[in-house]
Amino acid sequence: MCGSELHALPDGVQRVAAFLQERGHAHLPVMLDGAARTAQQAADALGVELGQIAKSIVFRRKVDDVAVMVVTSGDQRVDERKVEALVCPDGKRLGRADAEFVKAKTGFSIGGVSPVAHATPVVLLIDQSLLRFTEVWAAAGHPNAVFRLTADELVGLSGAPLVDAAVEPTLASGDMARAIEKMAAGALAVDRSPAGASIASPCISICRIQADTGLCEGCFRTISEITAWSRADDADKRQIWRVIAQRAVQQLPT
Repeated sequence: MCGSELHALPDGVQRVAAFLQERGHAHLPVMLDGAARTAQQAADALGVELGQIAKSIVFRRKVDDVAVMVVTSGDQRVDERKVEALVCPDGKRLGRADAEFVKAKTGFSIGGVSPVAHATPVVLLIDQSLLRFTEVWAAAGHPNAVFRLTADELVGLSGAPLVDAAVEPTLASGDMARAIEKMAAGALAVDRSPAGASIASPCISICRIQADTGLCEGCFRTISEITAWSRADDADKRQIWRVIAQRAVQQLPT
């Protein structure tokens, strides 16, 4: 992106683009034809899954009026109690952030809040649900602007910790059976696929790490395996699928 192109962008997008350029990020903001003020609108415009949209939820920490931002997948809901436990050690609570507060603290209007290049320091948390995807899209300072990156790159660019901040889904026995069936079928399809074929990610919509096993209830992977997926070669991805198949079988009732 040359200087003239950068100056033609809205002010908020210019700030995000400059931030990304300074850090050598490969993908600068792009302007969509229409506004994408919600995660669903952004997903529809980009032709990606809802979960691939990195949405930013802003709270106001009551004790010091600091903005607390949680970046999570578009298909997840933020658990305010989890966030309070992470950022309110004194037991104080979080408050809702109105449009004026969000604009003043981040420099962006609601609908285009970027996870980087904020006007003032914010407390930033990145939800682990984003690790399910090899590629995600985040707002770039304007309702029409987005930029592409990975969850790992978001952690690196922002310096924010990776946390569990989403509402935990309730996994019924039928859901578990379907997850097991889907993983077993996926592993079989990968095993039968020819060399050089694209290896699909095991990720499904469920993203909850079991405390006793350390495995995701949806894809039976560990956090480290989920994180490593985007960097794995085809041989490693096939091996992960074999391990998943074995773990899925172990989940069957005896």
